[in-house]
Amino acid sequence: MAKENTNPGQEKRSSGRDKKYAQKQDSGKGAVNFSFAVPAKIEEIMGRTGTRGEAIQVRCRVLDGRDKNKVLRRNVRGPVQLGDTLMLRETEIEARQLTRSGRGSG
Repeated sequence: MAKENTNPGQEKRSSGRDKKYAQKQDSGKGAVNFSFAVPAKIEEIMGRTGTRGEAIQVRCRVLDGRDKNKVLRRNVRGPVQLGDTLMLRETEIEARQLTRSGRGSG
């Protein structure tokens, strides 16, 4: 048998875990929460970077937000091409410039 609350003025205290569960219930099934991001268009592909060449360094122009029309150098993971739109979570930090040292630079 479940024990009922005998004192009507006293409410049951809930743990932090219960609050998180309640928040998940409120958001609904399949709800997606996106973080704030700013669109930027790729204008130039500068080359590959990373120890195995897994990242591509690109030059992109910010299309919206506080730094609109600012040109940034960013490292991108995965296939990209000219004209693609990147969604940047921040527009203040810029990638280091590629150096022409290492294998195959001649």
